[in-house]
Amino acid sequence: MRLLTYQMPDELVAIASAGEFDEFDLNAFFEASGTGTKAEFKHKSDVQKWLDIIRGGYAPRAVEHLKTGTRPPFPYSDVRLLPYLQHSFWFLPNVAACHAMANLLAEKHNVFWHDYDALVAAGAAAGIGLAALPPVREAIGSGFETKTITLSCGKLTTGVTVPQWSSILMLRNLKSPETYFQAAFRVQSPWSIKNPNGDNPNEEEILKPICFVFDFAPTRALRQLSEYGIGLSPNEPNPENAVKDLVSFLPVLAYDGANMTQIDAGGILDIAMAGTSATLLARKWESALLVNVDNDTLRRILENPEAMAAMERIEGWRALGDNIIETIINKSELVKRLKNKAKGKDLSKKEQKQLTAEEKEYKSKRKLIQEKLIKFATRIPAFMYLTDFRENTLQDVITKIEPGLFETVTGLTVKDFHLLVRLKVFNTEQMNQAVFAFRRYEDASLRYSGIESHEGLTHYGLYDTVVARE
Repeated sequence: MRLLTYQMPDELVAIASAGEFDEFDLNAFFEASGTGTKAEFKHKSDVQKWLDIIRGGYAPRAVEHLKTGTRPPFPYSDVRLLPYLQHSFWFLPNVAACHAMANLLAEKHNVFWHDYDALVAAGAAAGIGLAALPPVREAIGSGFETKTITLSCGKLTTGVTVPQWSSILMLRNLKSPETYFQAAFRVQSPWSIKNPNGDNPNEEEILKPICFVFDFAPTRALRQLSEYGIGLSPNEPNPENAVKDLVSFLPVLAYDGANMTQIDAGGILDIAMAGTSATLLARKWESALLVNVDNDTLRRILENPEAMAAMERIEGWRALGDNIIETIINKSELVKRLKNKAKGKDLSKKEQKQLTAEEKEYKSKRKLIQEKLIKFATRIPAFMYLTDFRENTLQDVITKIEPGLFETVTGLTVKDFHLLVRLKVFNTEQMNQAVFAFRRYEDASLRYSGIESHEGLTHYGLYDTVVARE
């Protein structure tokens, strides 16, 4: 079994957030009313966005995936996961949500989902207790020729074995770790065929070598995991060792909006306590989403002598060679012209070779610039750690309060940094998220050690805005 958690985009988290860390409130997000064909989600448009996200079809995220150069392994979009989603179990908050989901999946525009038979195992119409099971088994059949999604809010989560279920999507809040894992273990039952070729009665073909739990509220999910692991080892004085025993059998991977990372026992406890882990926090400050190196941004730098001078003061910039920005712009435009030409007629072998070489060169040079800018961005947490101003925006601390310290730590003057931010070289929206994660993790770590870093602190200063601490 593998547990995969996903950080949802801010626009969805804003719809339904609750708890100490403003985590994704699944019950509020999937709130619905009505029964049968009249059931509908309160946030129907946002649930539709979620459906698009989990199948990799949400357009606003496509640009970010191009910047990072990776596509996150969302359940219904990654070819490695799709075989385990042929028959899945979706655990929703209530009967209305189950019916509303079935109705939404059946709507005309959701063509992708029409391949799956949505089975509602919820409400009086589904039958009492195990009476809900036969229709599910009948719809699944042997499991080879069919695709199903079983929608439930509690039925079939205990004492039931459906071998074809290979994954469960946790779409509701569960306070009890035992209830959470009792439901999760429904997909762990083995699925195999004896004597598959008809010539060896001792041969057995395993059809489900692995199963998956998908969760979209990472902090809550990993808190459940840590509590469950600690509960399984009541005599273990070190909670990290208790959780380590569990994750040795249940590996955990977390998607933080940019990267999918395997989380160890210490990281799980960090996320349960602080909403993030040291590994995920470091990844936020190493993310390609923090910087912009598209042609428009590079042109703005090139056309501004002061900006070019500032870039040259970034550590390691001169090692990239002369005129690197002009080279990237010119070569990318040449590649664009050759590709447009290729649409009208076939390119000669010489032109094809030139296209491949030029494209490879400008992409590698763009990557080098991106890496230098990210390396600079990773200095900012060191500056935040050294400065003592928590309620001021980081922008104000840099430009007005401690400009000398900023230059010492990062190597850039305040004027240089301010100019690059104005030219959109740094993505302030992503920087706000990274600063917030740093502040929260730092305070939670100190509180765990019995230290209150800043008594009476009511707000966190982010990069260019301020948010309430609670």
